Order: sequence, then C-alpha cells, then structure tokens
Amino acid sequence: MPTAQLSNGIQLTYDDHPAPGTAPGIPLVLVHGHPFDRSLWHPQVAALAGTHRVITFDLRGYGESAAPSTPPVTDFGDFARDLEALLDHLGVVRCALGGVSMGGQIAMDAYARFPERIAGLLLADTSPAVDTEAGKAFRRETAERLLAEGMKGYADEVLHKMAAAYNPEAAAHVLRMMLAAPPQGAAAALRARADRPDYSQVLPKVTVPSLVVVGRDDTYTPVADAEAMHATLPDSHLTVIEQAAHLPNLERPKEFNAAVRDWLSRLA
Repeated sequence: MPTAQLSNGIQLTYDDHPAPGTAPGIPLVLVHGHPFDRSLWHPQVAALAGTHRVITFDLRGYGESAAPSTPPVTDFGDFARDLEALLDHLGVVRCALGGVSMGGQIAMDAYARFPERIAGLLLADTSPAVDTEAGKAFRRETAERLLAEGMKGYADEVLHKMAAAYNPEAAAHVLRMMLAAPPQGAAAALRARADRPDYSQVLPKVTVPSLVVVGRDDTYTPVADAEAMHATLPDSHLTVIEQAAHLPNLERPKEFNAAVRDWLSRLA
C-alpha cells in the first residue's frame, strides 16, 4: 500500500502494477468515481497488468487517501492537479488515462490542463456537461445529508443505479465501497463537482485515440450521452456493454477489458 507525499502537499495512496519498467505497454492510469475507491479497478489491474503498467489511486478524501492531514477538495480542479503531481512523483511522463463517472470528468479536466501527457482517453459512463441549477442544488443537499447521516441511507438508495441486478457480486463490492467512503470527503467532492466547468469544449480538441464506454442500463449517464461524446471526439470508439448499469468495468469486466485492450493497441 504505497503512499505518496506529493509536491503539492497532498498525500495519496496508490497501487502500481507491475513494477515500473517490467511491462512494455504505455502506463495506464485509472480514476475512480464517487463514492468509491481504487478497488473499483481490481478487474482491470488483474487483466491488464501483464502488458501495461497499471496505476490506480484513491482520490483525495476517498479510501485510504482520506488522511486527517489531507484536506478535502474545495475546487474540482484539485483532483486533476493531484493526478499531475502523482504522475510527477511516479516518473510517468505520458500515460493512457481513463475514468468512470466523476473519474471521467476528472480525466477530461486533466486533458484540458496537460494534454501533452495523455496518450489516450477512456471515458466510461460520464458526461462533459455542467449540472443544471436543480442538479447543483441536489448535489449540495446530498452533501449536507452525508455529513448529517453518514453513507448508509444514500448507498442503499442509489445501489441499484450504480450496479444492475445482473451481477450480485459486483453490487456487493459497490455497496462495500460506498459504505466505507468517508462522508467528509464525499460531501466535499459533491460540492466541488456541482461547480465544475463545462468540458463540452474540451472534447473536440482531443487529438489522441479515445474510448467511450457505457452500460446499456445506465440511467445516470445514458447511452445517448455516450453517443453524443463519441460524435464530438475526433478519434473515438464507442462500446455499449449489455447487462450493465453505471459501472460496467466491475459489472461486466470481460467485455470492458476487451474494449480497453483494443483501445490500448491503438496508442502510440
């Protein structure tokens, strides 16, 4: 369980598989969503670490990166700044970058800030658009609820949207992550996410191969949203995964990993 004290003063816990320099492919960095942790990517680490250096980490305020000395985010861009500092710490000059849900928005934010370090972009079950005013208010209200009540009620309510009923084992993993999420970190992320910028203008400027993935049954970011991103990105493939909701990488790892392998094969 390596922990990095970054140049920006933030402490992040990460996994780096296999040992740097032992995998021939370009490093793959994966960013989890809300309210999860780096264990979300266990199926991808298991499947891809033989050919690529796979780096996963707990976002600031989540998982084992929720140390008392590490303040929660106040600005959504903090997540991308942390990511860049982690790349510096690990000596990663250029990587394939992927994220699911909020992690996909962090990946878009990162591309806007340091595109020269990104060789390919994976956007899973995410959306570039800003929230409506009602959506912003709901995120802020949910943040206050998490601080007042903890994670359980929220987790029970949204579980069926996060992971469809087809895969009970995946749903159980999702529930464990949500219940373990620190309310302070999750609440801070919700507030920051409510004020995130619009990434719609970023996507047409993406010059690297992109992969857009979505679960067929995703109601948070439905297939139509993924199709719109695919149409906007200059060089992208779209994969719709059947019998999956918001987290197809965990719900249907075989299909998700196959799409990722194909995408990685296109990267220079």
